[in-house]
Amino acid sequence: MKSIVIGGGKIGSNLLKTLKERGYDVTLVEKDEETCRRIAEDINTSIICGDGTDIDVLKDAGINDADIIAAVTGLDEENLVICQIAKKGFNIGKSIARINNPKNIEMFKALGVDQTVCSTEVIANLIEYEFDRDICKIVQTFDRGTMILVEVSVNEQNRWLHSFVKDLLLPSECVIASILRDGKVIYPRGDTQIMKNDNIHIVTNRATLLEIKKLLHNGGAQHAKQKK
Repeated sequence: MKSIVIGGGKIGSNLLKTLKERGYDVTLVEKDEETCRRIAEDINTSIICGDGTDIDVLKDAGINDADIIAAVTGLDEENLVICQIAKKGFNIGKSIARINNPKNIEMFKALGVDQTVCSTEVIANLIEYEFDRDICKIVQTFDRGTMILVEVSVNEQNRWLHSFVKDLLLPSECVIASILRDGKVIYPRGDTQIMKNDNIHIVTNRATLLEIKKLLHNGGAQHAKQKK
């Protein structure tokens, strides 16, 4: 699998080094000559000195044979243009863009960029993970990671506390498999009430897990809505 990295800054050079260490065929495109020389001294790989928005430069980098392009320059606009050229001009299967301004994420996706990476969003997700890991954690994965078993620990701050299973506003792609209470396994029915210190086991997928976390923070039971 051949990939092209556009941008030789800290992110681009580290990405290049990581991909090479993992044995991938990767080419770097960077417009600054000094940066190209510095990277060439450190990493043994193909480096093209030129503008990543220039079609001829991309051809020199082997874009006609590439499977993935990652635009990680310091300019959002430049990364967007590169990804659009790759997708529309060369039918690249996967385009990845670095985004500096989180407000641009939805626009990039709407314009056809397959994957966006925003340092602000990554940091926010890490912080959110620290808050969530004590109440919601992945116990096991199934079917090559497409399905997961999640354990939700119920404490006094949990929005599901004292709710009945039938009142939970759960996403369609999840099933409550069991509840562990005082060392005993309960196979819940609609009239099963969730109590403090319960460990709820849910079978779902990774995308739905994000929805479950939002429900735990914002309220996920019928009676919780009625109280507002």
